[in-house]
Amino acid sequence: MPDEACGTSPEPEVDGQPVRSEGLVLVSTPIGNLGDLTPRAREALCAADVILCEDTRHSARLLAAIGAKARLQPLHEHNEDASIPAVLDLLRRGVRIALISDAGVPLVSDPGFRLVRAAIAAGVTVGAVPGPNAAITALVLSGQPPLPFLFQGFPAPRQAARRAAFGRLRATERAGLAATLIWYEAPHRLAETLADMADALGARPAAVARELTKRFEEVRRGSLPELAAHYAAHVARGEVTIVVGPPEQDDPEDLDARLRTALETNSVKDAAALVAAATGLPRRLVYSRALALGAAKPP
Repeated sequence: MPDEACGTSPEPEVDGQPVRSEGLVLVSTPIGNLGDLTPRAREALCAADVILCEDTRHSARLLAAIGAKARLQPLHEHNEDASIPAVLDLLRRGVRIALISDAGVPLVSDPGFRLVRAAIAAGVTVGAVPGPNAAITALVLSGQPPLPFLFQGFPAPRQAARRAAFGRLRATERAGLAATLIWYEAPHRLAETLADMADALGARPAAVARELTKRFEEVRRGSLPELAAHYAAHVARGEVTIVVGPPEQDDPEDLDARLRTALETNSVKDAAALVAAATGLPRRLVYSRALALGAAKPP
């Protein structure tokens, strides 16, 4: 827990004058351990007149821990659009507003993007206080390449839509994407999601990070099939982040490798048609890549 409560430290100053932080401030909050609340985040919450949050009961515990007295106002996916005009009116009147999520960085798989976009369009000052983030924490603990990475949010809850999304992602990898992949997932869907990933992406290395920064933190590493089997037999609890390594560079289904082989004996058009038929990728996508490779060939 933070050492200081609101009101125990002086207001921030510039040239000896107190600074009133106006506008909309996006404040990152702990993902489990209250000790991860930064001094800047505490100051921003203590200085706010209104704090927008997903769940007022959840956020009230954080404010009580630091002694913040701001009025809590719910902002979630079901009321965000309807709330924007009133929030913008308060901001124009000089009311200091902070936006937080239940945990971590606001907007990242949480509400707030539409409000931020509207505030920017209205010319309102928007600032941010960085802090804890489960996706980045899981990435650096996973043992997988940290760059580049692609954060995907939550997979679709229904299996058919989830499998279709993983299939599209695999097709994109065949077209050249090579990145470490990150998802959040609900614990009761973890085992079946890992199994679907294994079917679509293969037996590549991965990690499941659970309850990060909390007492029962766990990072389990292994192949996707191994992790799927483990969590099918051991039900997960708490907040879950999945990190999946990039495809192997010598993947036989690599689009560029297929196209280069086809271009050795075929025109660009014919090579694209052959590879599109073999991989199931959209012909326009394959033809565009074939054009680029054909133009790069030495005369």
